Amino acid sequence: MEKFFNIKCRASGLIPDCAVIVATVRAIKMHGGGGVVVPGKPLPKEYTEENIELVKIGCCNLIKHIQNALKFGVNVVVAINKFKSDTMAEVDVIKSASIEAGAYDAVLANHWAEGGQGATDLASAVVRACDAVDRSNFKFLYEVDLSIKEKIEVISKEIYGADGVEYSELANSQISKYEESGFGTIPICMAKTQYSFSCNPAAKGVPKGFTITVREVRACVGAGFLYPICGDIMTIPGLSTRPGFYDVDIDVETGDVIGLF
Repeated sequence: MEKFFNIKCRASGLIPDCAVIVATVRAIKMHGGGGVVVPGKPLPKEYTEENIELVKIGCCNLIKHIQNALKFGVNVVVAINKFKSDTMAEVDVIKSASIEAGAYDAVLANHWAEGGQGATDLASAVVRACDAVDRSNFKFLYEVDLSIKEKIEVISKEIYGADGVEYSELANSQISKYEESGFGTIPICMAKTQYSFSCNPAAKGVPKGFTITVREVRACVGAGFLYPICGDIMTIPGLSTRPGFYDVDIDVETGDVIGLF
């Protein structure tokens, strides 16, 4: 969301009307202190049984996301994706927390069970939020003429809630070279774990008292942004000039897939 607003909307001139934040009871329970989810293993029982207390504690993470969206001057709708083990008592806790945090609306979305019909209430809420917005309220989080470090620190403090930012020797050197080359006035695209506001993916909820560690800063000058590499995170490799899928085919005689590696 922050990247879309600060990079995409700035470059395109688009003015968004609404931000939809998708939440699930299970994700909120995880941020409330629920057990570790391990792929291939059964979920801890707190994720499949009613646990109001975990939901109440975990809503802090959702509230922070709502507050972040409101910084840009858009209306916020929370979509609560329901699964069969969720209870209405748990959903009601999320609805109340969302509205109290400033969301325009918080709506149950049951398309998992009901298909498109289960998302009609959500669609109606988004339409109402878009109709009610004052587009003149939209604003960016930072001005691009700030220094590279100033922009990184604004994002780190305002969006993630960090106390500050630490830079490696390599990152400091790269930032200096980018500014000397005239690339200091383009937006920032932070690359960090999606599992936490901090650089530590195990730090759930809304962590406090942490710093964002920038170990490297890379440039996508053609795309129009710099991207700091924060903590232990890997970026997705781009496609080569001749992607591997060109060599994937099916043998129509045998039905075998060929060219996979």
